[in-house]
Amino acid sequence: MNKPLCQPLEIPDNLNLKTWLESQAKEHQLNYLLAHAEDGVIWGRFQDGNLITPTEPVKLFPKCNFPLLRNETLQQCRIFGKNSEVMLWQKHEGFKARLIKDDNIKKEEYITENQILWGTKSESELGEFTLVADGQQGLKHAVPLTGIPFKDNERPLRLTVHHYIDDDDSGVARIYLSRLVKLYF
Repeated sequence: MNKPLCQPLEIPDNLNLKTWLESQAKEHQLNYLLAHAEDGVIWGRFQDGNLITPTEPVKLFPKCNFPLLRNETLQQCRIFGKNSEVMLWQKHEGFKARLIKDDNIKKEEYITENQILWGTKSESELGEFTLVADGQQGLKHAVPLTGIPFKDNERPLRLTVHHYIDDDDSGVARIYLSRLVKLYF
């Protein structure tokens, strides 16, 4: 059984988060960013080598208080594409990162899960992002997609995840690793 390549990545001591993410995205051909910070969720996309989020380089949705991508508040961040994912996370002693690469993995060696993301209507589209709302509580996030076909309170947004399977010493199969693959509708 082939296993995806999972290896630690070096993090510079004086990490410039945006620059480091852009270099990783370019090197590993990654398309999207999903980050969790102390003050919220941040979506992004890589375009012409640059990371674009709903707040950078310009604030796309001024009435929304979306978090900034900052070292001080980042908990974890995943940048992902068809064949690999880089995950960066914060620990007490600093940042850690790893790369999962699965160029030569057979479909029988992982489970594909298409997770449903919340969002039942589009409030607006600006640049490459759609401001998506769900429910009466006013829950919102800005996803790096446009032209999303919202209808009848359905949730069309999906996030593809690969869960890699391995057998333990007793022969029991288990999921030992997961990575994000694709954002779509």
